[in-house]
Amino acid sequence: MIDWTTAQATANRLTPAGPDLTAAEVSDVVAELREAAQIAQQPVAEFTGLTPAHPAPVLIVDRPRWTEANLSSFTKLMVPFEEHLAAKGKLPTGNAKRVGEKLAGAEVGALMAFLSRRVLGQFDPFWEGPEGPGRLLLVAPNIVHVERKLGVDPSDFRQWVCLHEETHRAQFSGVEWMPDYLFKLVSDLAEVAGAGSASPAELFGELLPDLLKVLRGEDDRSLSDLMSNPEQREIVARITGLMSLLEGHADVVMDDIGPDYVPSVENIRAKFDARRAAGTSLGKLLRRLMGFEAKMRQYRDGAVFVRNVTDQVGAEGFSAVWAEADHVPSAAEILEPDLWVKRVHG
Repeated sequence: MIDWTTAQATANRLTPAGPDLTAAEVSDVVAELREAAQIAQQPVAEFTGLTPAHPAPVLIVDRPRWTEANLSSFTKLMVPFEEHLAAKGKLPTGNAKRVGEKLAGAEVGALMAFLSRRVLGQFDPFWEGPEGPGRLLLVAPNIVHVERKLGVDPSDFRQWVCLHEETHRAQFSGVEWMPDYLFKLVSDLAEVAGAGSASPAELFGELLPDLLKVLRGEDDRSLSDLMSNPEQREIVARITGLMSLLEGHADVVMDDIGPDYVPSVENIRAKFDARRAAGTSLGKLLRRLMGFEAKMRQYRDGAVFVRNVTDQVGAEGFSAVWAEADHVPSAAEILEPDLWVKRVHG
């Protein structure tokens, strides 16, 4: 369905080089990020109560390697979609197959090139390692670029980023059902999307260009608006609720732990929020994609949900969110935490 070689080549061609760094500077950045990731593990586990089941590896990567890692995970995510289309007899053959795969590969590569310049870190729950699933990716050139642009203390900023990303590692490695739940949501979305598409080329040829326009700010629609039927929109709402929870929780953790590990945390948060509001951060792009830009006064990345619920039922009451997949807040509950508290705690 997708020519992954074309996707990688397209991303490499469209992705600009990162900040100018000497070999010694690169070595120092890599070493400091590794140390910061290690330091973040214990306080995050103590604060969240989530203990990773196994030590997921930490990879310090550049932009092409981030793309490569994500394309590798995408191959796994696409399996249910391919199986569904094959069962429906919608997979093309011959020349149409080759052309469609090249086209889809170029579109995916363009999307990866756009995102690879903005991602600071990411926990990849779909990678399978010898000790178990998951790996933490820290995109060194993007971290250096942002810390320079913001004019913040580099060491503090790197530790701050690692607190956020370590929280995601705890969420996926410390909550047993989380990776499978996210995989099922993505698979369900792929299945209902494929059910309405005549071919893979139609799906990627129409959806991905619109997706890029939304991310670039050239289109005001959300991902839900791009979907053509109620089933697709319902799944997008569930994904929105989950991602808002995970990002908001990570924001709360990094800010509450931050003062003990990041002396200039208040300065970093103020400048980072200004960047986020200006529309240059990945979080801003994801909120736009999820259709929450118009509701920014009501919440900030799910953090308001986390703090509101914790105020009402305490940290132990909030931890019920990790008990089972049914406790993941919906998009509506993210905006109105009282609804979640009533549903889960009665």
